Amino acid sequence: MGRSGCSNVWAFPRRQLSLPASEPQVVASLHAAAERRRLWKAAIKWPMYAVAVMPVLLAAGWRLGQGLPVRPLQLALFLLAAVLLLAWENLANDVFDADTGVDTHGKPHSVVNLLGRRDRVALLANGALVAGLVLMALVALRSTPLVLALVLACCGIGYAYQGPPFRLGYRGLGEPLCWLAFGPLATAAGLLALGPAGVQAVPWRPALLLGSGPALATTLVLFCSHFHQVAEDAAHGKRSPVVRLGTARAAALVPWFVAGSLALQWAPVLLGRWPLTALLGVIGLPPARALIALVAVCHDQPARIAGSKFLALRFQALSGLGLAAGLALAPALGRLWPGLLPTG
Repeated sequence: MGRSGCSNVWAFPRRQLSLPASEPQVVASLHAAAERRRLWKAAIKWPMYAVAVMPVLLAAGWRLGQGLPVRPLQLALFLLAAVLLLAWENLANDVFDADTGVDTHGKPHSVVNLLGRRDRVALLANGALVAGLVLMALVALRSTPLVLALVLACCGIGYAYQGPPFRLGYRGLGEPLCWLAFGPLATAAGLLALGPAGVQAVPWRPALLLGSGPALATTLVLFCSHFHQVAEDAAHGKRSPVVRLGTARAAALVPWFVAGSLALQWAPVLLGRWPLTALLGVIGLPPARALIALVAVCHDQPARIAGSKFLALRFQALSGLGLAAGLALAPALGRLWPGLLPTG
Protein backbone atom coordinates (compact mmCIF):
# COMPACT_ATOMS: atom_id res chain seq x y z
CA MET A 1 0.00 0.00 0.00
CA GLY A 2 1.43 3.37 -1.02
CA ARG A 3 1.56 6.49 1.08
CA SER A 4 -1.39 7.88 -0.86
CA GLY A 5 -3.45 4.98 0.46
CA CYS A 6 -3.22 6.34 4.00
CA SER A 7 -6.63 7.25 5.34
CA ASN A 8 -7.78 8.60 8.67
CA VAL A 9 -10.98 6.56 8.49
CA TRP A 10 -10.89 5.87 12.21
CA ALA A 11 -11.02 9.51 13.27
CA PHE A 12 -14.33 11.04 14.21
CA PRO A 13 -16.19 12.01 11.02
CA ARG A 14 -16.90 15.60 10.14
CA ARG A 15 -20.45 16.31 9.05
CA GLN A 16 -20.92 18.02 5.73
CA LEU A 17 -23.64 20.66 5.74
CA SER A 18 -25.34 21.87 2.58
CA LEU A 19 -27.05 25.26 2.87
CA PRO A 20 -27.67 28.13 0.47
CA ALA A 21 -24.62 30.33 -0.10
CA SER A 22 -26.80 33.35 0.56
CA GLU A 23 -26.72 32.57 4.24
CA PRO A 24 -22.98 32.62 5.05
CA GLN A 25 -23.42 33.50 8.72
CA VAL A 26 -25.90 30.65 9.24
CA VAL A 27 -23.60 28.26 7.40
CA ALA A 28 -20.61 29.33 9.51
CA SER A 29 -22.61 29.04 12.71
CA LEU A 30 -23.87 25.57 11.90
CA HIS A 31 -20.44 24.41 10.84
CA ALA A 32 -19.00 25.75 14.10
CA ALA A 33 -21.69 23.92 16.09
CA ALA A 34 -21.03 20.68 14.20
CA GLU A 35 -17.30 21.05 14.77
CA ARG A 36 -17.84 21.65 18.49
CA ARG A 37 -20.01 18.52 18.74
CA ARG A 38 -17.28 16.56 17.01
CA LEU A 39 -14.68 17.87 19.44
CA TRP A 40 -16.84 17.00 22.43
CA LYS A 41 -17.32 13.50 21.06
CA ALA A 42 -13.54 13.20 20.79
CA ALA A 43 -13.10 14.64 24.30
CA ILE A 44 -15.50 12.18 25.91
CA LYS A 45 -13.60 9.26 24.32
CA TRP A 46 -16.31 6.75 25.12
CA PRO A 47 -14.54 3.83 23.36
CA MET A 48 -11.64 4.34 25.79
CA TYR A 49 -13.72 2.99 28.66
CA ALA A 50 -13.24 -0.52 27.30
CA VAL A 51 -9.86 -0.45 29.03
CA ALA A 52 -11.50 0.36 32.38
CA VAL A 53 -14.04 -2.46 32.39
CA MET A 54 -11.87 -5.20 30.87
CA PRO A 55 -10.09 -6.43 34.05
CA VAL A 56 -13.30 -7.23 35.92
CA LEU A 57 -14.95 -8.72 32.81
CA LEU A 58 -11.96 -11.02 32.47
CA ALA A 59 -12.28 -11.90 36.16
CA ALA A 60 -15.97 -12.72 35.65
CA GLY A 61 -15.19 -14.91 32.62
CA TRP A 62 -12.48 -16.76 34.53
CA ARG A 63 -14.72 -17.43 37.53
CA LEU A 64 -17.56 -18.70 35.34
CA GLY A 65 -15.11 -20.91 33.49
CA GLN A 66 -13.98 -22.38 36.82
CA GLY A 67 -17.59 -23.11 37.77
CA LEU A 68 -17.49 -20.41 40.45
CA PRO A 69 -20.33 -17.93 41.08
CA VAL A 70 -20.16 -14.27 40.07
CA ARG A 71 -21.99 -11.76 42.25
CA PRO A 72 -23.93 -9.52 39.83
CA LEU A 73 -24.18 -6.52 42.17
CA GLN A 74 -20.46 -6.59 42.85
CA LEU A 75 -19.81 -6.77 39.12
CA ALA A 76 -22.11 -3.81 38.41
CA LEU A 77 -20.62 -1.67 41.19
CA PHE A 78 -17.07 -2.46 40.10
CA LEU A 79 -17.87 -1.60 36.46
CA LEU A 80 -19.39 1.76 37.41
CA ALA A 81 -16.53 2.59 39.77
CA ALA A 82 -13.96 1.67 37.12
CA VAL A 83 -15.62 3.97 34.57
CA LEU A 84 -15.65 6.86 37.05
CA LEU A 85 -12.00 6.35 37.95
CA LEU A 86 -10.96 6.33 34.30
CA ALA A 87 -13.01 9.50 33.79
CA TRP A 88 -10.97 11.04 36.63
CA GLU A 89 -7.73 9.98 34.97
CA ASN A 90 -8.75 11.35 31.57
CA LEU A 91 -9.95 14.68 32.98
CA ALA A 92 -6.95 15.02 35.29
CA ASN A 93 -4.67 14.31 32.34
CA ASP A 94 -6.22 17.25 30.47
CA VAL A 95 -5.74 19.45 33.54
CA PHE A 96 -2.08 18.51 34.05
CA ASP A 97 -1.29 18.76 30.34
CA ALA A 98 -2.84 22.22 30.32
CA ASP A 99 -0.38 23.18 33.03
CA THR A 100 2.59 22.16 30.87
CA GLY A 101 1.13 23.62 27.68
CA VAL A 102 1.43 20.38 25.71
CA ASP A 103 -2.27 20.48 24.73
CA THR A 104 -2.48 24.18 23.91
CA HIS A 105 -2.33 23.80 20.12
CA GLY A 106 -2.18 20.11 19.36
CA LYS A 107 -5.31 18.96 21.18
CA PRO A 108 -8.40 21.08 20.45
CA HIS A 109 -10.59 18.35 21.99
CA SER A 110 -8.99 18.75 25.41
CA VAL A 111 -11.80 19.36 27.90
CA VAL A 112 -9.83 22.29 29.31
CA ASN A 113 -9.61 23.85 25.85
CA LEU A 114 -13.31 23.25 25.19
CA LEU A 115 -14.53 24.69 28.50
CA GLY A 116 -11.80 27.29 28.85
CA ARG A 117 -11.79 26.74 32.60
CA ARG A 118 -9.08 24.60 34.16
CA ASP A 119 -10.68 24.93 37.62
CA ARG A 120 -14.00 23.48 36.45
CA VAL A 121 -12.34 20.52 34.79
CA ALA A 122 -10.28 19.89 37.93
CA LEU A 123 -13.50 19.95 39.97
CA LEU A 124 -15.14 17.43 37.62
CA ALA A 125 -12.08 15.21 37.78
CA ASN A 126 -11.97 15.22 41.58
CA GLY A 127 -15.70 14.56 41.75
CA ALA A 128 -15.31 11.50 39.52
CA LEU A 129 -12.40 10.30 41.69
CA VAL A 130 -14.37 10.62 44.93
CA ALA A 131 -17.47 8.95 43.49
CA GLY A 132 -15.42 6.09 42.04
CA LEU A 133 -13.56 5.46 45.29
CA VAL A 134 -16.79 5.55 47.32
CA LEU A 135 -18.29 2.88 45.08
CA MET A 136 -15.09 0.84 45.22
CA ALA A 137 -15.11 1.12 49.02
CA LEU A 138 -18.61 -0.34 48.96
CA VAL A 139 -17.35 -3.20 46.81
CA ALA A 140 -14.51 -3.75 49.29
CA LEU A 141 -16.94 -3.68 52.20
CA ARG A 142 -18.85 -6.53 50.58
CA SER A 143 -15.71 -8.54 49.78
CA THR A 144 -12.30 -7.63 51.26
CA PRO A 145 -10.33 -4.44 52.01
CA LEU A 146 -7.68 -5.75 49.62
CA VAL A 147 -9.90 -4.61 46.73
CA LEU A 148 -9.70 -0.98 47.79
CA ALA A 149 -5.97 -1.27 48.49
CA LEU A 150 -5.31 -2.58 44.98
CA VAL A 151 -7.51 0.08 43.38
CA LEU A 152 -5.79 2.82 45.38
CA ALA A 153 -2.48 1.49 44.07
CA CYS A 154 -3.86 1.78 40.52
CA CYS A 155 -4.97 5.36 41.23
CA GLY A 156 -1.54 6.17 42.63
CA ILE A 157 0.06 4.87 39.44
CA GLY A 158 -2.41 6.93 37.40
CA TYR A 159 -1.45 10.07 39.29
CA ALA A 160 2.29 9.37 39.10
CA TYR A 161 1.91 8.94 35.35
CA GLN A 162 0.54 12.44 34.80
CA GLY A 163 0.61 14.53 37.98
CA PRO A 164 3.30 16.76 39.52
CA PRO A 165 5.94 16.35 40.71
CA PHE A 166 6.26 12.90 39.15
CA ARG A 167 4.94 13.21 35.56
CA LEU A 168 6.42 9.81 34.76
CA GLY A 169 4.62 9.80 31.42
CA TYR A 170 6.86 12.70 30.41
CA ARG A 171 9.84 10.42 31.03
CA GLY A 172 8.56 7.67 28.77
CA LEU A 173 7.39 5.42 31.62
CA GLY A 174 3.67 5.54 30.89
CA GLU A 175 3.52 2.19 29.06
CA PRO A 176 4.96 -0.05 31.82
CA LEU A 177 2.85 1.77 34.40
CA CYS A 178 -0.23 1.22 32.24
CA TRP A 179 0.50 -2.52 32.01
CA LEU A 180 0.96 -2.80 35.77
CA ALA A 181 -2.23 -0.93 36.66
CA PHE A 182 -4.58 -2.48 34.09
CA GLY A 183 -2.93 -5.89 34.29
CA PRO A 184 -2.15 -7.72 37.54
CA LEU A 185 -3.37 -5.01 39.94
CA ALA A 186 -6.81 -4.34 38.43
CA THR A 187 -7.36 -8.00 37.52
CA ALA A 188 -6.53 -9.12 41.05
CA ALA A 189 -8.97 -6.51 42.40
CA GLY A 190 -11.67 -7.83 40.06
CA LEU A 191 -11.08 -11.43 41.10
CA LEU A 192 -11.33 -10.49 44.78
CA ALA A 193 -14.41 -8.31 44.27
CA LEU A 194 -16.38 -11.07 42.55
CA GLY A 195 -15.27 -13.81 44.93
CA PRO A 196 -16.44 -14.67 48.44
CA ALA A 197 -16.16 -12.16 51.26
CA GLY A 198 -13.29 -12.25 53.70
CA VAL A 199 -10.46 -13.44 51.42
CA GLN A 200 -7.13 -12.41 52.95
CA ALA A 201 -4.70 -13.17 50.11
CA VAL A 202 -4.24 -11.51 46.72
CA PRO A 203 -4.61 -14.05 43.87
CA TRP A 204 -1.45 -12.96 42.10
CA ARG A 205 -0.95 -16.09 40.01
CA PRO A 206 -4.34 -16.13 38.27
CA ALA A 207 -4.26 -12.34 38.02
CA LEU A 208 -0.92 -12.43 36.18
CA LEU A 209 -2.01 -15.30 33.96
CA LEU A 210 -5.33 -13.67 33.13
CA GLY A 211 -4.41 -10.00 32.98
CA SER A 212 -1.00 -9.88 31.32
CA GLY A 213 -2.05 -10.32 27.68
CA PRO A 214 -5.07 -8.00 27.68
CA ALA A 215 -3.07 -5.39 29.62
CA LEU A 216 -0.43 -5.43 26.88
CA ALA A 217 -3.21 -4.63 24.41
CA THR A 218 -4.27 -1.75 26.68
CA THR A 219 -0.67 -0.55 26.73
CA LEU A 220 -0.71 -0.59 22.92
CA VAL A 221 -3.61 1.90 23.01
CA LEU A 222 -1.49 4.34 25.02
CA PHE A 223 1.52 3.72 22.79
CA CYS A 224 -0.47 4.51 19.62
CA SER A 225 -1.90 7.69 21.13
CA HIS A 226 1.56 9.32 20.85
CA PHE A 227 2.04 9.05 17.09
CA HIS A 228 0.00 12.08 16.05
CA GLN A 229 1.50 14.48 18.62
CA VAL A 230 5.22 13.83 18.41
CA ALA A 231 6.10 17.45 17.59
CA GLU A 232 3.99 18.90 20.43
CA ASP A 233 5.29 16.35 22.94
CA ALA A 234 8.93 16.95 22.02
CA ALA A 235 8.49 20.73 22.16
CA HIS A 236 7.13 20.54 25.72
CA GLY A 237 9.57 18.00 27.10
CA LYS A 238 7.27 14.98 26.97
CA ARG A 239 9.63 12.14 26.09
CA SER A 240 7.11 9.50 25.11
CA PRO A 241 8.45 6.24 23.63
CA VAL A 242 7.48 7.45 20.15
CA VAL A 243 9.41 10.69 20.68
CA ARG A 244 12.44 8.75 21.92
CA LEU A 245 12.38 6.10 19.18
CA GLY A 246 11.08 8.12 16.26
CA THR A 247 7.88 7.23 14.46
CA ALA A 248 9.41 4.65 12.10
CA ARG A 249 11.03 2.53 14.82
CA ALA A 250 7.97 2.93 17.05
CA ALA A 251 5.72 1.71 14.23
CA ALA A 252 7.91 -1.39 13.87
CA LEU A 253 7.10 -2.29 17.50
CA VAL A 254 3.33 -2.40 16.97
CA PRO A 255 3.30 -5.96 15.51
CA TRP A 256 5.29 -7.10 18.54
CA PHE A 257 2.71 -5.59 20.89
CA VAL A 258 -0.03 -7.50 19.07
CA ALA A 259 1.92 -10.76 18.96
CA GLY A 260 2.91 -10.47 22.62
CA SER A 261 -0.65 -9.80 23.75
CA LEU A 262 -2.05 -12.80 21.88
CA ALA A 263 0.86 -15.04 22.89
CA LEU A 264 0.23 -14.32 26.57
CA GLN A 265 -3.44 -15.19 26.05
CA TRP A 266 -2.76 -18.38 24.11
CA ALA A 267 0.14 -19.77 26.16
CA PRO A 268 -2.14 -21.13 28.95
CA VAL A 269 -4.18 -22.94 26.28
CA LEU A 270 -1.08 -24.52 24.78
CA LEU A 271 0.07 -25.52 28.27
CA GLY A 272 -3.28 -27.21 28.93
CA ARG A 273 -4.37 -24.80 31.69
CA TRP A 274 -7.15 -23.07 29.78
CA PRO A 275 -9.78 -24.51 27.44
CA LEU A 276 -9.51 -24.21 23.67
CA THR A 277 -12.40 -21.74 23.75
CA ALA A 278 -10.00 -19.18 25.25
CA LEU A 279 -8.59 -18.83 21.74
CA LEU A 280 -11.73 -16.83 20.93
CA GLY A 281 -9.59 -13.73 21.51
CA VAL A 282 -8.52 -14.24 17.89
CA ILE A 283 -11.51 -12.07 16.90
CA GLY A 284 -9.26 -9.11 17.67
CA LEU A 285 -6.96 -9.89 14.75
CA PRO A 286 -8.76 -7.92 11.96
CA PRO A 287 -8.36 -4.49 13.63
CA ALA A 288 -4.84 -5.49 14.68
CA ARG A 289 -3.89 -6.18 11.06
CA ALA A 290 -5.45 -2.89 9.98
CA LEU A 291 -3.50 -1.08 12.71
CA ILE A 292 -0.19 -2.64 11.66
CA ALA A 293 -0.82 -1.65 8.04
CA LEU A 294 -1.78 1.90 9.03
CA VAL A 295 1.23 2.65 11.20
CA ALA A 296 3.61 1.08 8.70
CA VAL A 297 2.61 3.62 6.05
CA CYS A 298 1.34 6.67 7.95
CA HIS A 299 3.49 6.72 11.09
CA ASP A 300 4.91 10.18 10.31
CA GLN A 301 1.66 11.80 9.13
CA PRO A 302 -0.15 13.19 12.19
CA ALA A 303 -3.47 13.90 10.49
CA ARG A 304 -3.70 10.35 9.13
CA ILE A 305 -2.26 8.41 12.05
CA ALA A 306 -4.50 10.00 14.71
CA GLY A 307 -7.03 7.19 14.39
CA SER A 308 -4.50 4.46 15.16
CA LYS A 309 -5.42 4.44 18.84
CA PHE A 310 -9.02 3.60 17.94
CA LEU A 311 -7.86 0.59 15.94
CA ALA A 312 -5.76 -0.40 18.94
CA LEU A 313 -8.86 0.00 21.10
CA ARG A 314 -10.83 -2.30 18.83
CA PHE A 315 -8.10 -4.90 19.10
CA GLN A 316 -8.00 -4.49 22.88
CA ALA A 317 -11.76 -4.72 23.29
CA LEU A 318 -12.38 -7.62 20.89
CA SER A 319 -9.45 -9.75 22.00
CA GLY A 320 -10.24 -9.19 25.68
CA LEU A 321 -13.95 -9.83 25.31
CA GLY A 322 -13.20 -12.89 23.20
CA LEU A 323 -10.96 -14.27 25.93
CA ALA A 324 -13.50 -13.54 28.67
CA ALA A 325 -16.34 -15.10 26.67
CA GLY A 326 -14.22 -18.10 25.72
CA LEU A 327 -13.40 -18.82 29.35
CA ALA A 328 -17.00 -18.30 30.49
CA LEU A 329 -18.50 -20.56 27.80
CA ALA A 330 -16.03 -23.41 28.32
CA PRO A 331 -18.07 -25.45 30.84
CA ALA A 332 -21.22 -25.41 28.70
CA LEU A 333 -19.39 -26.13 25.45
CA GLY A 334 -17.20 -28.70 27.16
CA ARG A 335 -20.24 -30.82 27.92
CA LEU A 336 -20.87 -31.03 24.19
CA TRP A 337 -17.22 -31.33 23.09
CA PRO A 338 -15.09 -32.61 25.99
CA GLY A 339 -11.94 -32.03 23.96
CA LEU A 340 -12.34 -28.30 24.44
CA LEU A 341 -11.57 -28.53 28.17
CA PRO A 342 -8.01 -28.21 29.51
CA THR A 343 -6.00 -31.37 29.91
CA GLY A 344 -3.81 -30.26 32.82
